Amino acid sequence: MSDKNTSTFQSYVDSAAGTVQSVVGSVMGSNGDKNAGEAKKDKAQLEHDASHATAKVGPLSASSSGAITKDDPNRQEGSWNQTVGSAKEAVGGFVGSEDLKRAGAQQNAEGKGQEAQGQLNDYGSGIANRISGAVGGAFAGVTGDRDAQLKAQEKHDVGKTQQRGAEHDIQKQNA
Repeated sequence: MSDKNTSTFQSYVDSAAGTVQSVVGSVMGSNGDKNAGEAKKDKAQLEHDASHATAKVGPLSASSSGAITKDDPNRQEGSWNQTVGSAKEAVGGFVGSEDLKRAGAQQNAEGKGQEAQGQLNDYGSGIANRISGAVGGAFAGVTGDRDAQLKAQEKHDVGKTQQRGAEHDIQKQNA
C-alpha cells in the first residue's frame, strides 16, 4: 500500500515548506533553518522521484505503491504488429516486393495506433481508479469503515500503477 512517503502531492507540500523554511532562515540569518529548509526540499525531490518510480517486465508494471498491473492487451498486440510489420517491410525491400513492403508499412502503422490506444486505455483507467480510490477512501474515513478504506487505497494504488506504467512506455517511446 502507498503512504505519505511516496505521494506526489505530499512531495509538493514538503518542497513548498522547505522553500519557505529556507527563505525564512536566509532572511533571519539562521543557517540552521536555511539548511533544514534545503534538506526538506531535497527530501521532497526524493519523495517525488519515488512516487514516479515504475518497473516494467513485459506486460507487467509495478509502482512504488506496491501494486502490480497487467497492460491493456492492445499494447502487446500493437507492439507485435509493429514488429511483424517492420519485418515484412524489410523482407519486401530485400526481395523487391512493393506489395509486401506496403503491407508491412500498413501493419506497422496499425500496430502503432493499437499500442497507443492501449496506452490511453491504461492511462485513463489509472486516473479513474486513482480518483475513485481517493474519493472512496475519504468517504470510508469519514464513516469509519476501515475495510472500505483499505479497498479504496488498493484501488488507488492499482490506478497509480496503471498510470505510471503507461507513462513509462510513452516516455520511453518519445526518448
